[in-house]
Amino acid sequence: MKYLFGRRRTGGTGGDHAPWRSLRYRSMRWWSVANLVSNAGTWMQLTAQNLLVLQLTGSAAATGLSLSVQAGPGLLMGLFGGAAVDRWPRKLTAGVSQAMLGLVAFATAFLVATDQLSYGVLMALSAVTGIIATVDGPATSLLGNDLVRREDVPSAIAVGSLVHSVGRLGGTALAGVAVGVLGTGAAYAANGFSFLFVAAVIPFLRPVSQALRGAGAGAGADEAAAEAPVSLEKAAGAEKAPKPVAEPADPKPAADPEPAMTAREGIAFFMRRPRLVALAVITGLSAIFGRNYQLTLAVLVTGPLSAGAGAFGTVSSVLAAGGIVGAILAARLRKPSVKLVGALAAAGGLLQAVAGLSPSLILLLVLVLPMSVVESVSDTAGTTVLQTDPPANMRGRVLGVWRSLSTGWGLVAPPLLGLLMEWAGARGALVAGGLIIAAVTGLGAVLHTRKGTIRTAPADAAAYRTAA
Repeated sequence: MKYLFGRRRTGGTGGDHAPWRSLRYRSMRWWSVANLVSNAGTWMQLTAQNLLVLQLTGSAAATGLSLSVQAGPGLLMGLFGGAAVDRWPRKLTAGVSQAMLGLVAFATAFLVATDQLSYGVLMALSAVTGIIATVDGPATSLLGNDLVRREDVPSAIAVGSLVHSVGRLGGTALAGVAVGVLGTGAAYAANGFSFLFVAAVIPFLRPVSQALRGAGAGAGADEAAAEAPVSLEKAAGAEKAPKPVAEPADPKPAADPEPAMTAREGIAFFMRRPRLVALAVITGLSAIFGRNYQLTLAVLVTGPLSAGAGAFGTVSSVLAAGGIVGAILAARLRKPSVKLVGALAAAGGLLQAVAGLSPSLILLLVLVLPMSVVESVSDTAGTTVLQTDPPANMRGRVLGVWRSLSTGWGLVAPPLLGLLMEWAGARGALVAGGLIIAAVTGLGAVLHTRKGTIRTAPADAAAYRTAA
């Protein structure tokens, strides 16, 4: 427990590993509150949307299609959304995209309240939401990272994961109350207000680089010091916090002779950055052959293990608990690497293979907990590498490439896994999938070791114009 909730280190060279250290930044605290409100509103809307589609069509397939229509733009337009984030001011981009998402939610609420919403109109609104999200996703992710120093990004990402989990639970519960008491439109209206709340908070956020630059500017020094991290005990008034030592922020992009920042540059950078390609391979394998536990474990529990739906509910609860523990552990990381992500993926694959052979529900529960912990730590480590490895002027486009990739394997994974389960059953799918993940990841590590140091791509967007 001390490892999970350790205090800030004040001496030595190891640095601060406290899991909640990102919350010492005032802007990050505000951003976390805003994200909690936004996540709760989003899950209220998603829950209400499923109910609304069922009311309009009576078809479960139509419900799934509505979710696919909303996710689809990420596959086709993720690259362009990332390029827009690199080209436009980040706070302005995030604020405008949040306001636009709020307007779409309010428009849907109005159409529901006036009984003018048809299934076709709902599909169109879902597509518009998906298009806006291709810009909003990378903009808000990178804005959150701008609020803390580089070594505290893992903590910020892990805190965001916890906020997402809490918002999901709260939003789903609130959706039932809102729909039951006020109707489906109320959930959309609540989500609209949650977006406007985030948009209202964004102008007051102060990126850490801006605070550090103003640290020596007279009256601005005190305000800058308030943005730097302080211990939770000192924040409570125990003693005055020392002024932060200015650290260099991410290098400012060099003057660009060409004003356009194209998606093609992002693709060229990504493909010539071996660690990003390796991260994509590892994550894609895990997404396709593992992690779809709501499907594989559900079939295993209700089939070969002859347990009921209640038993799978217990398995799901253990998965959720492991995810929370993993997020706290991951928040202690400072400089995660692709090697760490690969090692965790291989470990998770082996645990999954053993879980597939579980003769009883008890043994399955024992294995599910570390599986979930490893997955959560791996996710945070991978996201940190993805969002900090590229230079600042390329990060939006890199996240755009990643969004297209992740949407692609998200669409491919369920049918492929379904075919594997048809052929090998639930046990066979878990065992084969886990061994594939471990084998490919291990092979990649061996090849990397034999090859030696991998050449790193130049961290300058201008170097990719000819390649693109």
